[in-house]
Amino acid sequence: MHRSSRASRLALACAALTLGTAFAPPGAGTGDGEPSAVFVQNNGADGNEIVAYARAYDGTLTRRGVHPTGGDGAALDGAVADDLASQGSLTHDPGHGLLYAVNAGSDTLTVFRVHGTRLERLQVISSGGDFPVSVTAHGDHVYVLNALGGGSIQGFAYASGRLTALPRTHRDLGLDPAAAPQFLNTPGQIGFTPDGSGLLVTTKANGDRVLHYRIDAYGRPAARPVVTELPDAVPFGFTFDRGGRLVLAEAGPEAVAVFDITPDGGLRRVSERATGGTATCWVARSGHLFYASSAGSDTVGVLRGERSGNLELRATTPTEAGPVDAAASADGRHLYVQTGVASTVEAFAIGRDGSLTRVGSVPVPGGDGGEGIAVV
Repeated sequence: MHRSSRASRLALACAALTLGTAFAPPGAGTGDGEPSAVFVQNNGADGNEIVAYARAYDGTLTRRGVHPTGGDGAALDGAVADDLASQGSLTHDPGHGLLYAVNAGSDTLTVFRVHGTRLERLQVISSGGDFPVSVTAHGDHVYVLNALGGGSIQGFAYASGRLTALPRTHRDLGLDPAAAPQFLNTPGQIGFTPDGSGLLVTTKANGDRVLHYRIDAYGRPAARPVVTELPDAVPFGFTFDRGGRLVLAEAGPEAVAVFDITPDGGLRRVSERATGGTATCWVARSGHLFYASSAGSDTVGVLRGERSGNLELRATTPTEAGPVDAAASADGRHLYVQTGVASTVEAFAIGRDGSLTRVGSVPVPGGDGGEGIAVV
């Protein structure tokens, strides 16, 4: 399929999304101290906010507060369900008890301390580039992905409650800044490999590549990445399986693919499975299960990963309009899906076979086009 026809197809799929409605069930605390929490970013252009929800034992959510980031959101040209066209714009750092949020409209990163369902804003710092869309953390290092101006990454070090920009960690991605439509041609996600030895970046339709930067002992990336080209794949969001393999949402073939990371830093395809959805761009993991959000068809595909790396599509679950980023609870009992068109968070119970049963939905104030979710 030619790039132009693929881009047109995905753009039409996003444009066809219609507004949904939300139902808010009553929530309750866990009953043993501070309730666990779900945090969602609304990416407000006139003030980005993190909406906090208490998570009950049955998975239902109750809104507890709204926390301004001190920065502004923004939208990429052509974006509908997800104004940032990315995965991982809100990231939990459990080792330090922190939450990181990008502010695309003000080119900044916000650092919050997590206190149950309450957030304490510690710092707002420059992202080191133009239009930050994704953030990742490992140990004492944090990296931000900036989407515009050809794309860039910037590293930070954490100490004593604050981030400091790391010298000699800025890398320009060298993508075509004029490629259109903008939302399909900006980078999609940055993420550390599970062992922290590398950083991966997806470029979506702007080259159809995954970039792998080796990280040295000082937290600095290699001068140049190892590049894997995936023609017509439109590599978007990703996670990793229990064996450390890359699990990648591919918007081109509407599929999820699994790759080994080779000793030289490249990728070797192990398996690929179509989701049956449209605009498959985001993928979340819960144990050996993977959940792929397809914003164009309002569905989440349930895939089971085997030890060999093979994937099996188990089910396709309908959602409210425009499912984007998702996150599972640490106990593997619930999945939370952010919908950027319906402006909700949907809660699902995860069955033993990985199947999803809807247990409720709550509205996200100002959440139209928002992306970024974390379960704490």
